[in-house]
Amino acid sequence: MAKQRIRRLAAWSIVIAFGVMGLKFVAWWMTGSVALYSDALESIVNVIAATAALWAISVSHKPADQDHQYGHHKAEYFSAVLEGVLIVVAALLIIAEVWRSWQAPAILDQPWQGLAVNGLAAAINCFWALLLIRIGRKDKSPALEADGHHIMTDVVTSVGVIVGLVAAVLTGWQFLDPLLAFIVAINILWQGSKVITSSLGGLMDQAVSVEEHMQIRDIISANSRGALEVHDLKTRIAGRATFIEFHMVVDESMTVGESHAICDRIEEALEQEIPSVRVVIHVEPDGEAKLPLGTPAVPFA
Repeated sequence: MAKQRIRRLAAWSIVIAFGVMGLKFVAWWMTGSVALYSDALESIVNVIAATAALWAISVSHKPADQDHQYGHHKAEYFSAVLEGVLIVVAALLIIAEVWRSWQAPAILDQPWQGLAVNGLAAAINCFWALLLIRIGRKDKSPALEADGHHIMTDVVTSVGVIVGLVAAVLTGWQFLDPLLAFIVAINILWQGSKVITSSLGGLMDQAVSVEEHMQIRDIISANSRGALEVHDLKTRIAGRATFIEFHMVVDESMTVGESHAICDRIEEALEQEIPSVRVVIHVEPDGEAKLPLGTPAVPFA
């Protein structure tokens, strides 16, 4: 169900990106504003990014195969990194246009009509961005969430452009148009750097958050009856999947079947609480314990 929802949203993102891009270019054509032109340029990036996100999501949902035995989860991070790079490229294009406009400011044509069209595009983008971010976080889809954040930067851009152009029209200060576009470009650069940094963390096998780490510890402790100790807990995130690995110490006289039953109980508990979890448990005899034997409960060393 989650897989189908993610793919469906990714596909609709392309359609919406084309629609919003069309509205923004109409707004620029109506006004001649460099700020609106800059906003429209970023929409081209949105179309490319949405297409890349759909590709990455489709690849990441492929089952494991002989060449990719741990799955294809990290494909989404490549899309997210690409989005970040495209955001930076869009910002640089905007800065170049600002420089040309600053040297020859132009009077805006049909400003109110153009702003109304741009406002409609911003409203559509805002709704869609919030939806993508919420579903992306819920279903642990980095590509979908990155696409949502990217679109949200577009929303911030549009709102800033609208406010600035209203001020330019009311005051007659035409220099506000290129100045506003420059501020927008700086904001886009900042947002793009955050997307890239976050995605690189996933590619580098970043561990789960402290809160999630403590949750995992609690689940293991609550379901480790019969074990003596758990140590060397390690985690990493790859797209939707969370990989968990740890060592579990049992009495050396315990049978393989008994220790396996404990492992099954822990794995089932983790699977119920953490979506798309992959668990590896290394069972060790009591001679490998790191804490004094006889310590109450099932402590972590």
